[in-house]
Amino acid sequence: MPARLRTAAARLLLPTVLALSYAGQAVGAFLPSVPLLVASVVAGLLADMAMHRWQRSMASALGKLHATVFVRQVVRDLLLVAGLIRIEDQDYETKYLVLVCGLLVFYSLHFACQALAILVRRSRTLPVVTRNIDASPLRLSPAPPALLMNRAGQRLLMFGVPSTAGLLATAAGVSGRSAAAGIAVSAACAAVAVGMLLVRLLPARRPVTSEQALEWFEAWLAEYQPTVGMYFSGGTSSAYQANMWLEPLARLEGRPLIVLRERFMVRKIASTDIPIVCLPKVADLMRLEQSTLKMLIHPSNSGKTSQVLRIPTIKHAFVNHGESDKLSSCNPYAKAYDEVWVAGPAARERYALANVGVDDRDVVEIGRPQLDAIAPYAGAPTGPYTTVLYAPTWEGWDGNPGNTSIIEAGENIVRALLADPGVRLLYKPHPLTGSVVPQAGAANARIQEMIRTANAARAAEHANERPAPSAAAELADRSAELDRLTTSSFRASADDAERMLLQSVPEPGRAAAVTAATAAWETAFWASFPAWEHQIVTGARPNVYACFNVADVLVSDVSSVISDYLESEKPYAVANTSGLPEQDFRTAFPTVRAGAVLTPDAAGIPALLESVRHPEKDAYAEARTELKLHLLGPSDPPSVVRFNEAARALCAEADEHRASMAVRALPVIPTQRDAGVTLDSEHAKG
Repeated sequence: MPARLRTAAARLLLPTVLALSYAGQAVGAFLPSVPLLVASVVAGLLADMAMHRWQRSMASALGKLHATVFVRQVVRDLLLVAGLIRIEDQDYETKYLVLVCGLLVFYSLHFACQALAILVRRSRTLPVVTRNIDASPLRLSPAPPALLMNRAGQRLLMFGVPSTAGLLATAAGVSGRSAAAGIAVSAACAAVAVGMLLVRLLPARRPVTSEQALEWFEAWLAEYQPTVGMYFSGGTSSAYQANMWLEPLARLEGRPLIVLRERFMVRKIASTDIPIVCLPKVADLMRLEQSTLKMLIHPSNSGKTSQVLRIPTIKHAFVNHGESDKLSSCNPYAKAYDEVWVAGPAARERYALANVGVDDRDVVEIGRPQLDAIAPYAGAPTGPYTTVLYAPTWEGWDGNPGNTSIIEAGENIVRALLADPGVRLLYKPHPLTGSVVPQAGAANARIQEMIRTANAARAAEHANERPAPSAAAELADRSAELDRLTTSSFRASADDAERMLLQSVPEPGRAAAVTAATAAWETAFWASFPAWEHQIVTGARPNVYACFNVADVLVSDVSSVISDYLESEKPYAVANTSGLPEQDFRTAFPTVRAGAVLTPDAAGIPALLESVRHPEKDAYAEARTELKLHLLGPSDPPSVVRFNEAARALCAEADEHRASMAVRALPVIPTQRDAGVTLDSEHAKG
């Protein structure tokens, strides 16, 4: 059976069991057949609970058909009661009326619990979400259990187990009081849940109101007095665009602030000591106008960027999340910002050639302040293995085949590299690979399988060439230390309010400790693997810059990875899947001119490796030095200094703008001379 059919069959298994259980329960109730009735109820209840645990999308789909969990439970209970009536020969209308009324009470309490959960959730949803800020004045508290707040279906099924068990016991011949006792237990569970949620709505137990929260936020802004910041809005997989600017922002003069728009993004931002605020509503965002915030950097464009650009007291600089020769690096939206900060002269020329409306006077060259951790080129590989980093970019929103090499050339490149016994491959695909074009995701999966197969073959040849067990223990210790410093532990039911309470002001010195722990972790990570073992790097750690430092050569596409890698001046190659001849490809994409060009068949891999192992055969060494200057600008003054100077200058412009606005806002008071002129004019008219 094809994999797609097996997947579809697995998805339909639980709904099928659920449907058959109702059919069996109906037959068992009206025959009547106690074994069939009991078996059908148990199977249906277990299938329903399993579906809410492992197939929530299927449960949602049934809800759209009005077969909600409430309807399913009511039908299950009513069929049980009908079965009891059929099993009993005598007239027990009064007894069963009591059971039905008990079930109605249980259902009513379930609805009350759901209504209270909504009210509690609303009371805990504040207009501002924070991190690294003391939010204790907001009267925050841990969230109620998730079963009460967010899992109505599971709650109904779990609380309904006693009533179902009691009805089944009665159907099996046990005392009729079993059904009443089971229903009473279910109703009691629901009543306890209602009481727990009612307590959360008491004035002393609920957080402050939305207006009070905003007043607190304005007071915090007045006390902290932020001057520089970063604005970011995006999807769940785009946080890396903001994370690459965290360290440069933290090193700027002044008091930094991170402004977000999506609540989930507060959890996506990497470890930092910078205060973070999330303001989902535009009206609340406008409160920044009265703050001391002078400038914001923008790592990306989004639909919500235009909203913050309306604030006249803040200056805005577009810094992008990487530079390349692709059209996305000179987006027309950039002209909406006060300034566009680029790495070097190449980006300035790119905007001029693109003619997208960006004034050259608004382009400021700052270098790439993130790259100061990249180690410089130290010559040919000294060990038995040449480490090759293959870091293809993703397919892009337009799905252009020339964007990524992974579809047309990826497997050929990896196959050629794995064929060389002296190569250790580091494979780091872009995190968005396969998100637009499924073929890219499929190629990525095949490449990873090729690497695992190659590692298995090498393991048999180098069984005795593995690090000592102490290396793995060291990595575990370093990982635990880094996790302790950079992550916060939350209960599964924790909401934004609880996270705000726990993620308060960081301990002094945490940033320096994280830097040291990260360096120690990277050392332990690379030391924990044998020198011959290929690596698939898909997680957040190690980052691409750490991979740069252990690589001898890079193979990539036309992307910002090439520009950043040039900081090291190490050899690199670019895959050409554009369909252009090599010379046209080099002309169209200037970042290619200091590296080798690989065709889709990867025939140039052996020559590339030869030039890496024998630097005298490297024809691009001088060109890389020149291109680095063209792309990243001069190394003196350092990029960190130029970044800070640009921020200082833009803050000064913001101060001048505020001063001019203040002058224009002053009322015009007539002078004595003006008054005299007015009187003379009136006298002349008279």
